[in-house]
Amino acid sequence: MYSLIYTGTAKKQLKKLNRETKERIITVLERCRIRPYAHVARIVGDKSYRLRVGKYRMIIDILDNKLIILVLKIDHRKRVYKN
Repeated sequence: MYSLIYTGTAKKQLKKLNRETKERIITVLERCRIRPYAHVARIVGDKSYRLRVGKYRMIIDILDNKLIILVLKIDHRKRVYKN
């Protein structure tokens, strides 16, 4: 089973969300810990993956050699892909 690690940016973005959305995102991330590749899609032109939860997206990186899922960003689908 993979471990979840949140970056500082991801923690701040998660904290800003309402309780219901936050719970849905955490539930999906917990489910993703068992078999992450079944739930994610590769971002074109990048080594990261995206994970959908309603109108929100998580940008994650999967480190197979350490069994870690690194959550990089959590935001609305309109804003998450912009730098």
